[in-house]
Amino acid sequence: MTKNENISIFEKKQIRRIWDEKLEKRYFSVVDIVGILIEQDDYKKAKSYRTTLKSRLKSEWSELVTNCDQLKMLAADWKYYLTDVADAEVILRLVQSIPSKKAEPIKLRLAKVGYERMQEIIDPAQSIDRARENRKKQWRSEKRIQQRMLWQETRNKLTDYRKDHNVKPWDEFAILTNIIHQERTGLTVKEHKEIKNLKTQNLRDHMSDAELIFTALAELSTKHIAEATHANWFEDNKIPAKKGWEIAKNARKQLEDKTGKSIITDHNFLPKK
Repeated sequence: MTKNENISIFEKKQIRRIWDEKLEKRYFSVVDIVGILIEQDDYKKAKSYRTTLKSRLKSEWSELVTNCDQLKMLAADWKYYLTDVADAEVILRLVQSIPSKKAEPIKLRLAKVGYERMQEIIDPAQSIDRARENRKKQWRSEKRIQQRMLWQETRNKLTDYRKDHNVKPWDEFAILTNIIHQERTGLTVKEHKEIKNLKTQNLRDHMSDAELIFTALAELSTKHIAEATHANWFEDNKIPAKKGWEIAKNARKQLEDKTGKSIITDHNFLPKK
């Protein structure tokens, strides 16, 4: 596991965190967050509360316990110890389980997000409107937003096909995405993100128009080939994935030969410092 460790500051207190490059996920020290929420500066007291909370949650069959991993983190004595860590989703659920004044603003925000999500389920148009507003806040042009949402629909249709044909979400989806991305660009998703200096950001939100067009072509081709060959299960779907992305790769190479320029660019839409 490849990790980069750093410190986040919340109300002048440190929260140790680790970025896992392989999983592309950030983990946070559970005991650090618990210490802040229960307003305890003493590490031993915070750890003791964490142990008590862990036992209580375990007795209640809470998944929060099983979803906490252990990684070595730097302690105050400058030595590394195995420490309970969790990703953002688990941390948010943990916050909800701790009675604390400091947790209330976070809980209110979670309640608001939950309400908005329920409204989007009732009226899907709200989800589309919210996505447009969020992208506008990121200084995206109206043209760029329209293109991104159109190409997302192409992606969604491929995803729906896989769901309906026994491909498991998350792990198998991620493997197929990486296979076909590498076939098309010659880069893994991780390598492509490194070129654009991205970490947690969505790669597609930072693609150029040309990168998005060839991505959409590859996904459209993959879906049509999968339908024509009745691809079912994970292994079957590897074949149309490679063939679909080969079509996009050949088209990309032809354009690059004519222009003398690579389609892959280091440009991103991150805020300028």
